Amino acid sequence: MTTMVCPDAGVIVEARTAKEAARIAAVHQALRFALDPTLGQRRDLARHAGASRYAYNWGLARLKACLDARHAGDTAVRLPSAMSLHKEWNRWKKGPDGIPWWHEVGKCAAQEALRDMERGLRAFWDSRTGKRPGPKIRFPRFKKKGRSRDSFRLTGAIHLHGRAVTLPRIGTVRLCEDAARWVERIEAGSVRVTSATVSREADRWFVSLAVEVERAVLRRPVAGDTIGVDLGLLALATLSDGTVIPGPKALRRGLRKLRRLSRAHSRKQRGSRNRVRAARWLARHHAKVAAVRRDHLHKLTTRLAKTHGRIVVEDLNVKGMLGNRRLARALADAGFGEFRRQLAYKCERYGSELLVADRWFPSSKTCSGCGAVKAELPLRERTYRCESCGLSLDRDLNAAINLAGWTDPAVTASAAETSTTCGADRKTGPRPAGGWEAGTGTAPERRHSMAAVDGGLSNVH
Repeated sequence: MTTMVCPDAGVIVEARTAKEAARIAAVHQALRFALDPTLGQRRDLARHAGASRYAYNWGLARLKACLDARHAGDTAVRLPSAMSLHKEWNRWKKGPDGIPWWHEVGKCAAQEALRDMERGLRAFWDSRTGKRPGPKIRFPRFKKKGRSRDSFRLTGAIHLHGRAVTLPRIGTVRLCEDAARWVERIEAGSVRVTSATVSREADRWFVSLAVEVERAVLRRPVAGDTIGVDLGLLALATLSDGTVIPGPKALRRGLRKLRRLSRAHSRKQRGSRNRVRAARWLARHHAKVAAVRRDHLHKLTTRLAKTHGRIVVEDLNVKGMLGNRRLARALADAGFGEFRRQLAYKCERYGSELLVADRWFPSSKTCSGCGAVKAELPLRERTYRCESCGLSLDRDLNAAINLAGWTDPAVTASAAETSTTCGADRKTGPRPAGGWEAGTGTAPERRHSMAAVDGGLSNVH
């Protein structure tokens, strides 16, 4: 037996031979199942979700009190950690001013809620100091029943059966699907359950099991197996090999029913049971639309990651594109951001390489035959026609072919050239001089073109 330590997961994996140890790694993964609880179990799940929300608000109130004391000048006050808050919670809940229902729920619900609060505070400080990239994280806020998401996390003795799962203090809850293949891997020791997160979505309960899975590290050959993926609204994805993958357009197809359910909900009296029932119907419809979109994206990204060694996609400014009120609904229905997120971790899982093209790379305006770049290419022109070589083909296919041939300028350019390039950015690459391409016309036309580039609309087809 050979012992291997995975540096990413920090998990010790037992392998039979040294050769096998070089190919196996322990990765973290989530297994999500729909629950089929009884009426009593639904009450227990809701009670645990309420206890988690109560403990979170209790810890946040203690934290804000310490912050107010420090702002008042009392520098001796230290900010409490999740562990210290949990010890104080255990003393407070049994006292005269505590809560009488503490023995009805498991201790993990409150403990993990305080850890979530501490994690949110750490993310806020890291975002404020610049340690955390991306958009700014707001300070943790109080959770309100009916508005915040009902969820809680459990640790300890969690067992997965064929059609059921056993949770601490709740018992064995039936599943809506068979998990026999995961049970076999758990019994074999290749999968280990670490925690379970239970959440409610559209009045349906789901459990997400965090597991450590032993998986072979794959690396697919990329020579001659590069494909470009051009995302659009008419067709969700156009591949450089000519394959056109239409999107489900789940929101567009269910928009008529969504309007009818929204009108029915708004006409119900506030606080009535009819309004609660109408809200449940509306939430179920939203959940169905999201499930159809998510299922289609999962199948598409899995297919791409399994069948190609290198995948090149665009670095779209999705947030800026959603600012266009004419395209916002169609863009949200397509799910460009979710496509990129799923493709990122699946390429790593199946051994593929994901390349993100420069945001300023004119994939749609560049001729895939001769490399000539057009000054303007309106969205209404669905066929790309090159004046230099006479090439005529679909604009989405032309963009996908250009993406397949894209190379990272940071790799090809020297370090000196990269450091002296005006406007160079490690994330998006160098921006065109002046923000527009030479010969694009008058000043008003250049300003209009610049606005389209900043919004990311020039790459939406």
